[in-house]
Amino acid sequence: MSSSQGQYSTGLDKTEANYVALSPLSFLKRSAAVYPGLTSAVYEGRTFTWAETYERCKRFASYLAAQGIRRGDTVAAMLPNIPAMNEAHFAVPMAGAVLNALNIRLDSAAIAFQLDHGGAKIVLVDPEFAGVISEALGLMNGPRPLVIDVDDAAFPGGQRIGQIEYEEAVASGDPDFAWLQPQDEWDAISLGYTSGTTGNPKGVVTHYRGAYLNAVSNVLAANLGPHPVYLWTLPMFHCNGWCFPWTLAAVAGINVCLRKVEPKKIFELVKAHGVTHMCGAPIVYNTLINDPAAPKGQAARPVVGLIAGAAPPVAVLEGAESIGIKLTHVYGLTEVYGPASVCAEQPGWDNLPSAQRAQLKRRQGVPYPLQEAVTVLDPDTMREVPRDGETIGEVMFRGNTVMKGYLKNEKATEEAFAGGWFHTGDLGVLDQDGYVIIKDRSKDIIISGGENISSVEVEDVLYKHPAVLFAAVVAKPDPKWGEVPCAFVELKEGASATEAEILAYCKTALPGFKSPKAVVFGSIPKTSTGKIQKFVLRQQVDSAKAISA
Repeated sequence: MSSSQGQYSTGLDKTEANYVALSPLSFLKRSAAVYPGLTSAVYEGRTFTWAETYERCKRFASYLAAQGIRRGDTVAAMLPNIPAMNEAHFAVPMAGAVLNALNIRLDSAAIAFQLDHGGAKIVLVDPEFAGVISEALGLMNGPRPLVIDVDDAAFPGGQRIGQIEYEEAVASGDPDFAWLQPQDEWDAISLGYTSGTTGNPKGVVTHYRGAYLNAVSNVLAANLGPHPVYLWTLPMFHCNGWCFPWTLAAVAGINVCLRKVEPKKIFELVKAHGVTHMCGAPIVYNTLINDPAAPKGQAARPVVGLIAGAAPPVAVLEGAESIGIKLTHVYGLTEVYGPASVCAEQPGWDNLPSAQRAQLKRRQGVPYPLQEAVTVLDPDTMREVPRDGETIGEVMFRGNTVMKGYLKNEKATEEAFAGGWFHTGDLGVLDQDGYVIIKDRSKDIIISGGENISSVEVEDVLYKHPAVLFAAVVAKPDPKWGEVPCAFVELKEGASATEAEILAYCKTALPGFKSPKAVVFGSIPKTSTGKIQKFVLRQQVDSAKAISA
């Protein structure tokens, strides 16, 4: 011990009086004590207070413990954005267990793999997904978990497949249950699976410390303030809803639950509850913008929205403003708890022309308030690339809101953390301000005649066409250039456009070598969180090539 350290020794180690492991469960306990009568959640005419939510979580945690759930066990949930899903983010860790929020759009084989791989001992099931869960249970190799049905009046007539219904389980629990604090803030709090495009997905293990810090980072990045009214358009199964269940508890906000993303319903809820904040993928905002009933001008209620994606199209950023939603771009992955970087706004941006402002706001930006670092490194030398906006490297993270690692996959974990940074697999540049700008996923960069083409750049041009609702660009094999851009376009309802028109439009904004050489019209495949599935489009291109050969 150095002399400078030694002089500050007090002779006392960490004690319960001066050290408590960081846990987002503390947010719920505090809000229930300080704001017991304030509304915690609303859903389909039912309202909960923070005191009620706290008691319900303790009761369900008590029930889990009575079923033999112990520290480190896994409890899965196949639920939409309903109050029970929000409560699971507290009740499951209160019992010492790890929450595995399942993607509600997955098929039975994928669900079976995750239940087996994660060793789920209990699974909560919404009636809408009873069929796929029943099939998944039949496909499992290991012990089947206990099934708890979560009835929902908004989905009547659903099948029950469980041993008990959720409300019965809650009612049977102890309201004074002495719930468990983590033994170490490095303990696992959740398990989430990546949406792998080939092979089985990887199980991302996150810890209490990261969940606590990222929840607070959300408060700072979104300027939530006290008692915000948050609309759940983002799936809670996706990166634990970007940690927002814990964030809303930290600020004693209102969870406005929403079973399904429907523009009419969203606009009604915004007006009825005075929604102040929301999160979502570009597809969500694009759907709202293009809804004929979208309120505009003075009729639009101001809402702060976080938007995530490689780079949201300028048309989406501008369109959102027209319906009252001020967007802030965030970026992240399951491995970094959802958003872990933010395009931090600078003074004066609001005074810029909308097109210029949108260009600035679509960058991936700088580290989240409580994330240590995000930058672009040369993956071979592990040195930061120049801030020239041109030199491409890999986007990497470092800090307290990075996962523990991949479950039962040491090789993938070691590769992900090579060189002391988490490797995202995304390719990007640093601009003169030090803001990260993603150019593409490593597999999505199109190399044509030796020139790198960012599919994101081409897509941004396509989105500006008045007839285009969604667009995606992938590489198409070419005998002369090796690869050329191929555009997939989904048109707005009632709109029309030809391939020639789209190609000509792109050539007015892009150099010839970057312009698409073919356009495919039709519905574009997307994940449940709104991400376009480019691997499906690449398969279509490859299939077309094979047929023509």
